[in-house]
Amino acid sequence: MVSESVFEARGLTKTYRMGEVTVHALRGVDLDLYAGEFVVLLGPSGSGKSTLLNILGGLDAPTAGTVRYRDHDLTAGDESRLTRYRREHVGFVFQFYNLIPSLTARENVALVTEIARDPMTPEEALELVGLADRMDHFPSQLSGGEQQRVAIARAVAKRPEVLLCDEPTGALDVKTGVRVLEVIEKVNRDLGTTTAVITHNAVIADLADRVVSLRDGGIAGVTVNATKVPARELNW
Repeated sequence: MVSESVFEARGLTKTYRMGEVTVHALRGVDLDLYAGEFVVLLGPSGSGKSTLLNILGGLDAPTAGTVRYRDHDLTAGDESRLTRYRREHVGFVFQFYNLIPSLTARENVALVTEIARDPMTPEEALELVGLADRMDHFPSQLSGGEQQRVAIARAVAKRPEVLLCDEPTGALDVKTGVRVLEVIEKVNRDLGTTTAVITHNAVIADLADRVVSLRDGGIAGVTVNATKVPARELNW
């Protein structure tokens, strides 16, 4: 594991008001993520995984605590600074693909490459995820797994230092999900992108360099994985 720290989160707390009820999504979370590692955030629904990922990605702000990305204090930034941080440093992959149906795979990826500082070409990004022969197909002409791979290509085309994935296989069958995980592994390995993947599936955790388990808004444990396996060997 590379020792250079990319994220330092300290005392992260997030509360929501739902009528007269206060919901504690995060309860004083301390966490470091390191350059180039593959981390799985594991836990049941409601454990705080997505809230934590959204704060790391600059999509949400904590109620209390701090999070630093390298030498940037994300909790001190205004929305314009957070927008620049997301644009320049972070790629997001969600459970649902959010592709524009009237655009081809190539055109969906080009939406990102046109605003990035040093992007891949759409062709390079789609080749990286194994879709060199599907670039000019529309989303309706692609399978669910292919659409998710287009979404990954779109996320990595700007060469992000960080890739944050929220249940990227949640809407896919087992075989297709393994293929998508292989693509995420390849991005992590080939580009050296710090990668965090949310899941509630304990088997997927076998992919990780580290597994961070969350429960009830707090970290229940952190495990270094000494038996990391390739995605193709997962037995769901």
